[in-house]
Amino acid sequence: MARFLATIFALLPFAAVAETNLVMFERVGCQYCAQWNEEVGPEYAQTDEGRSAPLVRLDVNADLPADMRLTSRPVYTPTFVLVKDGQEVGRIEGYPGEDFFWPMLGQLLSQTKDSG
Repeated sequence: MARFLATIFALLPFAAVAETNLVMFERVGCQYCAQWNEEVGPEYAQTDEGRSAPLVRLDVNADLPADMRLTSRPVYTPTFVLVKDGQEVGRIEGYPGEDFFWPMLGQLLSQTKDSG
């Protein structure tokens, strides 16, 4: 189901998904993606962060949505890219564990508030 949704989102104009999104670039067999899915994934959508930046999953090798502008193509998985209005705000490369993920994401989200 997640792969199906990622494919659908990739075909839609990115801005149509939400104004601000957390894009998770992942690949099949990624142990750190699986760890994030276990530790954070189930609760993410119910958190303030998840409501502020809904999660969109993309395979790291998939074509990017046409209106998504990144500073560079993600290489490592998972890579979490915070995107506002189709433009990259910042990213977290890798998954350093739940205790580090949330503060790092909070710092990225504060940048979207600072920029208006």
